[in-house]
Amino acid sequence: MTGLMRLKGALGVVLVVGVVLSVGMAGGEREGTREKAMQVRFLEIVTPELEATVATLEAVHGVTFGEAVPELGNARTAALRDGGVVSVRAPMRSTETPVVRPYVLTDDIDAAVKAAKGQGAEIAIGPMEIPGQGRFAIYILGGIEHGLWED
Repeated sequence: MTGLMRLKGALGVVLVVGVVLSVGMAGGEREGTREKAMQVRFLEIVTPELEATVATLEAVHGVTFGEAVPELGNARTAALRDGGVVSVRAPMRSTETPVVRPYVLTDDIDAAVKAAKGQGAEIAIGPMEIPGQGRFAIYILGGIEHGLWED
């Protein structure tokens, strides 16, 4: 089964995402213009060791995870200081592999997907609306799953 098929199956029922960190990747001047900083908006963790992962994140980072949320594939979520959420869930089927997938903010998800495809990325999930949340897309490049998010 290809990574794309596994990914589409995992997202067929529910997309689980959680907001995590703001990462300043640029911030300097480049050829007279200010670079835009990348910002990781959502983080999804899929693991067969759900409770151990939750317990470790709580111990290491001092966050508290809530009970499983059925609408999120029974993910457990924790609020973060910046108002974000990280979600951790078990695989939803036996063929779903563990993954940590960040979703990086973009102002124009359609243009971002086109640019990723132009660089050789496989588009796993094209731009899709999550009612009341925003739009997301997922591409695979070099065996790594990358998420895009537009508010």
